[in-house]
Amino acid sequence: MVVSIHQPDYLPYLGYFYKMYSADTFIFLDNVQFSSGNMHNWNNILTGSAVTRLKIPVAYRFGDNLTQVACKYELGWVEKHLRLIREAYSGAPFFDEVYPVLEDLIGREYDSLADLNICLNTEIARRLGITCKIVKASDIPCEGKKESLVINLCRAVGGDCYISGLGAKNYQDEQDFAEQGVVLKYSDFSPFPYKQMTEDFVPNMSVVDYVMNCGWRNPYVGKKGTDGTDPDGSSR
Repeated sequence: MVVSIHQPDYLPYLGYFYKMYSADTFIFLDNVQFSSGNMHNWNNILTGSAVTRLKIPVAYRFGDNLTQVACKYELGWVEKHLRLIREAYSGAPFFDEVYPVLEDLIGREYDSLADLNICLNTEIARRLGITCKIVKASDIPCEGKKESLVINLCRAVGGDCYISGLGAKNYQDEQDFAEQGVVLKYSDFSPFPYKQMTEDFVPNMSVVDYVMNCGWRNPYVGKKGTDGTDPDGSSR
């Protein structure tokens, strides 16, 4: 069984959902330390040809994990993010179909940043036709750090293959995984162009940019690396 793991990030890019698409079981790593340098509480959309950052103000103490980080709703960030999304994409082909979904999901009040991101990403994945089983690490009795935690999580859910992001190569050892009966692989995702509201394609925007321009169409069916074609079915 193929497993992939990632912290719950805010409206992440398509590579994040590709990891979900590639897995039988996806684990939200929600019980690790919050980092302001990671994309747990921010992401980028396009306003015209300009990159605009959506950032959630949060309340936390150093060392808090993602389940302990609270969104500062009193600062009005929900209304601001929804306004920025409307202004950026009101002319997009699928705005009328996509915006009400985002408005509903973002507009709810959640107990933690992790809860917000898990709810958002789970529903977006479902609408994109991604069918992996979804589990929260906080619901799995596992110990360890970095590589050992990943291996233990994989084994806890019955995984024998782990698809990792490239950023973990500096601390993961293929042999360590193999010794525990887990094959280590790395995601082969690379940004691919799709129709945007800009003349030149801008990669690695939030998934919001993709669904506003392309709708809830699975972007990975026919991706090069699986059967040699692009998401629109054409050969590369």
